[in-house]
Amino acid sequence: MGIFKENTSQNGVGSLTILALVERKGFFDTPIEFLKGVGPSKADVLKKELNIYTYGDLLRHYPFRYIDRTRFYRIGEITPDLQYIQLKGIIVDKQLIGEQRRKRLVATLQDERGSHLELVWFQGIKFIEKHIHIGKEYIAFGKPNFFNNKANLPHPDLELVSEAKKEFQTALQPVYSSTEKLKLFFLDTKGIMRLVYNLLEQGANFIDEDLPEAPLEQYKLMSRRDALIQIHFPKDSKLLQRSQARLKFEELFFIQLRLLFNKQIKKRLHNGSLFSVVGDNFNGFYTNHLPFELTGAQKRVIKEIRRDTNSGMQMNRLVQGDVGSGKTVVALMSMLLAIDNGFQACMMAPTEILATQHFHSISMMLKDMPVKVELLTGSTKKKQREKLFEELANGELKLLVGTHALIEDKVQFQNLGLVIIDEQHRFGVEQRAKLWQKNSSPPHILVMTATPIPRTLAMTLYGDLDVSVIDELPAGRKPIQTLHKFENHRLRLHGFLKEEIAKGRQVYIVYPLIEESEKMDYLDLMNGYEHITKSFPQPQYQVSIVHGKMKAAEKDFEMNRFKNGETHIMVATTVIEVGVNVPNASVMVIENAEKFGLSQLHQLRGRVGRGAEQSFCILMSSHKLSSEAKVRLDTMERTNDGFEISEVDLKLRGPGDLEGTQQSGVLDLRLADLAKDQQILIEARRCVEQILEEDPMLNMEKNKTLRIYFEKKSKREITWDKIS
Repeated sequence: MGIFKENTSQNGVGSLTILALVERKGFFDTPIEFLKGVGPSKADVLKKELNIYTYGDLLRHYPFRYIDRTRFYRIGEITPDLQYIQLKGIIVDKQLIGEQRRKRLVATLQDERGSHLELVWFQGIKFIEKHIHIGKEYIAFGKPNFFNNKANLPHPDLELVSEAKKEFQTALQPVYSSTEKLKLFFLDTKGIMRLVYNLLEQGANFIDEDLPEAPLEQYKLMSRRDALIQIHFPKDSKLLQRSQARLKFEELFFIQLRLLFNKQIKKRLHNGSLFSVVGDNFNGFYTNHLPFELTGAQKRVIKEIRRDTNSGMQMNRLVQGDVGSGKTVVALMSMLLAIDNGFQACMMAPTEILATQHFHSISMMLKDMPVKVELLTGSTKKKQREKLFEELANGELKLLVGTHALIEDKVQFQNLGLVIIDEQHRFGVEQRAKLWQKNSSPPHILVMTATPIPRTLAMTLYGDLDVSVIDELPAGRKPIQTLHKFENHRLRLHGFLKEEIAKGRQVYIVYPLIEESEKMDYLDLMNGYEHITKSFPQPQYQVSIVHGKMKAAEKDFEMNRFKNGETHIMVATTVIEVGVNVPNASVMVIENAEKFGLSQLHQLRGRVGRGAEQSFCILMSSHKLSSEAKVRLDTMERTNDGFEISEVDLKLRGPGDLEGTQQSGVLDLRLADLAKDQQILIEARRCVEQILEEDPMLNMEKNKTLRIYFEKKSKREITWDKIS
């Protein structure tokens, strides 16, 4: 593309102003309104609709696909299965047809063989009609439509052959995401393409390299300038692939650099409280009150935590453990270690159900020990709160479990030494930061998740944390048997459930909906409850029902009936996904299992298999299954390994939904795909590790660009080193 060659001229309006702005702010941070073709109104709609505020934002608004513009079809070659076609011909006729409200513009295009095709417009016809000239040669591009077996081209892109040769000469034409509001400002895909073109024509020479020479040479990466040109206006598919590889590497490289550099800074700047004593609370619990033998994995993780908390540096550790792997015991022993060393500890869970579950589990394990534990949630009464706040501030209360209520300003600790955050992805960055700042010196941080995280996602989301994995189930636990059944097995299923209940077991039956939906043809919770109560009649069988629309007191009442063995079956929505622990429940039936995501299916399955008896998960579905639903159900039948399941889930869904990553503040990928670009991520992380090993503070001249990157970022963003 010749016009993007090195040059010193400026083609934009007010080039001196642009030059001054670029020098002062930097090319990528120049406000979008200074770009040729963007005035205040267009700038405003770009900001609101696409979050495009600067030149850099526009350049990083990458095309989501490309259209091959190298081939010209003949009119006789058009078939209904063609997605897009490009034609060249002369306009031989144009006319307005129809009444005022149903008026359409029809132009007739004749190709070199004399065949004719109608080009049709229903909107903007006055404007378009003025710009179509009979006898002129045009290029028409669009999606063909067939009416009465005759092809036409509705609302095609139309441009004179003479003008088309002058701009946007690219074999693969970019297609950009747009919105209806943007189109009102002529910012459809072609309008955005024109802006990007203007920007690159005006400022391609201002695009400096941001990667050091080492990775550029080692991985034979295209320059940043060339990559940005080729991703928007690729000369061919090979150059497009090279540009994408370069920009993906850059994106993942800087995420890893931010995480690993900040990890170093944390360790340098923040001295951790010393937990050097293994005292009466820890030893007493381990020797006399441990409810079961620790697994090798639990012992290994506790050793890692002890090593961290006795290192003199602040611990920032992620503990991954599948459902039922015994993370709560590890958390409790870590908190007892803090108490033995004169510190307080707290544990924050994302929901009241889960916080209450943790509180009851910990209270039960500590019932014969002189350690006081309290619960703080939104439901805690005012009088109880005031007493709790007082005991927390004077140090009498050593261990507190709660929800996000823990981050309230009124919650003041005397000496907080350890913070445990359960299911951290459900909390925003700022919420976690508030808890982090509850002490004058930073407490140790232990993050726990029962959602197994694929390796690539863990490297990206939690790359600044040390990672521990509890990969063993407690002794005596039998693997859950998972079976996929269809509606014609319903009678046999009910017979099997009655057999399990006769053995003294209990059953969960989970539905995806609360009320009927006209759009969805599968059973909902209420119909299911009615059906179950008919098939399992009173007084022989007792059935509970729990769903999200119930009042908290009603929900607790029904859950407690089930926990206490007063009901045999709990019919529920996914409200029981976390926070319900009934070891006597041996069967999980998931209705319309094809409607659930893999991670949700795995979490639900984890509600059973908590006792010594054989447990079962029955996945009920219709015979009509999409290929993706079939993969999900087959995966559940094949394996109980949460990490294997998470890898499949990542490939099916992508990273956006898996870990609440959109609100995590870390994962903001414009181009890279963690499911497809695992190797690029691994190489990018390895490269960052090599750079930081040689130059921990990025002081070397060859790493100057990276130092500048952090200086710029620190001016714009929150202080990441204060957030775990």
